[in-house]
Amino acid sequence: MKYGPVEFWSRWIRRLCWMQLQLVMSSTFVLAGEVKSFNLAGLKLIPTPWDRAANFAKLEHYARKAAAAGADFIVTPEGYLEGYVGNDKLTPSLTLDRYREIAEPVDGQWIKKIEGLARELKVYLLIGFAERRGDKVCNSAMIVSPAGRQVGKYTKAHTAGDEPYNQKGSEFPVFSTPLGRLGMLICFDRQLPETARILAIKGAEVILVPAFGLGIEEINEDILMRARAYENSVYVAHVHPKNTFIVDPGGTIVAQSRGETEEIVMARITLDARIRSRKAFRGRRPEIYGEILNKNQTDFPEDHR
Repeated sequence: MKYGPVEFWSRWIRRLCWMQLQLVMSSTFVLAGEVKSFNLAGLKLIPTPWDRAANFAKLEHYARKAAAAGADFIVTPEGYLEGYVGNDKLTPSLTLDRYREIAEPVDGQWIKKIEGLARELKVYLLIGFAERRGDKVCNSAMIVSPAGRQVGKYTKAHTAGDEPYNQKGSEFPVFSTPLGRLGMLICFDRQLPETARILAIKGAEVILVPAFGLGIEEINEDILMRARAYENSVYVAHVHPKNTFIVDPGGTIVAQSRGETEEIVMARITLDARIRSRKAFRGRRPEIYGEILNKNQTDFPEDHR
């Protein structure tokens, strides 16, 4: 059908107005909170072993810089507060008495300082630390809110046999916050696919992975974390003193820093349809996965090839 010039331009203007209206409605939809977003900062810092005062001073300095740059959520490496001294490969002279002495209870003075820092800067802050629970010690990570309150804690569940005095955790909690639903893993936990999958099934949108280990290889850090993000439709933040990076739900590294330089690695986290669709595991059939619960699969059927 052909239109005269007046009718053509009238229809074109109406179409343009409709497109602008859709754009406005879409923007309003986002502003209304349907799509949450925030700035996540990983602190690629090398702590001093056994020196909580020095490590807190460095944390304070970099946290202030990150907050000034717009960070809403700040993450430290594993065991940052005391310098990750619970690994006997890194600390050959480690004893339980000395380790227990440096460990911090959840109501300890250094945790209170961290709560105060988060409250002053009005940010979420994840701190990795050796946690003292009575006469036991755990490798833990805690999230503190902008109000200075403890909103979540996770205890490392898997080790490489190099943390002789740490009591292992056995739960994988997910925490709801105004920024989104958050889960945590610590270093070696990331190597087992079940851990991230549990968090994703429980609704985690972002998985925070403070780490410190000796092995800094692309296969067990970059590639592994990209796979965890992609297969679970989540963001993953891997925060290590020598390799800090953030991966989006498509498995793409969106921010990264490698090497000895201490710095802030920051990215915008957008909790959009890539997470909500959960395409990566929509077709799960958990009723046929019972074999994965076998504790030890060391005896294999005879090879009849």
